[in-house]
Amino acid sequence: MIALSVNLNKIALIRNSRDTRNPDIPAHAQMCIDAGADGITVHPRPDQRHIRASDCFDLAAMLAVEFNIEGNPMAGPRRSERPGVGDYPGFMEMVREIRPAQCTLVPDGDAQLTSDHGFDLKRDGDSVAPLVAELKGLGIRTSLFMDPDPEQIRLAAQTGADRIELYTESYARAFASGRDVDTILGQFVRAAEVATEEGLGLNAGHDLDLHNLPDFARAIPGLLEVSIGHALTVDAIRIGLANTVAAYQRALGKH
Repeated sequence: MIALSVNLNKIALIRNSRDTRNPDIPAHAQMCIDAGADGITVHPRPDQRHIRASDCFDLAAMLAVEFNIEGNPMAGPRRSERPGVGDYPGFMEMVREIRPAQCTLVPDGDAQLTSDHGFDLKRDGDSVAPLVAELKGLGIRTSLFMDPDPEQIRLAAQTGADRIELYTESYARAFASGRDVDTILGQFVRAAEVATEEGLGLNAGHDLDLHNLPDFARAIPGLLEVSIGHALTVDAIRIGLANTVAAYQRALGKH
């Protein structure tokens, strides 16, 4: 069965629009778990625009399901300029202390609105591989955020990573426009096949929603986990968080 990991970034973004703990991040994580979520994902960034470092530690202290922390491993410490918001300790420093079940490395930067590309391991493989080795030495399952490019996926396997997370925005855009859907989906099917050939587990995420997820989940061989936040949060405004988690589980073929 494909696991559903709920990304809480947009819940935290709402919280950060006020000087308050409402909505409370651990409480909403527990609501997702109670509704049937298989895991919780967060993607802290150095500017702490949504999930903060303190949220990561709070979640680690209470979660009984898989905790997945995503982020740029090159992001170092940063002093916070916002009153009441602690400093960002650096991505790897935080992961070393928390030791989540899974760590997904993502090549994003401060200027990006959101993650918008996978690793170029022709360029970055020599710097990524030691990070993967360190994380695995800490007992953390390690995943790399990747485009559906067979050559790059083979390079991902050479880093020693346990899994890749396929960046699915191109599929979501094709689905929304109704153009080239089969062609784009075929690229993801081939990427999944290569991942399996190389011994990599397969996750996926970015702009998956209740409309495009069923076809993707049925088509992609070996898919283990999807991480969904933005669309799930929007749907929760419309039909409630518990109902939304249940709807996404149904979209994954669970009843």
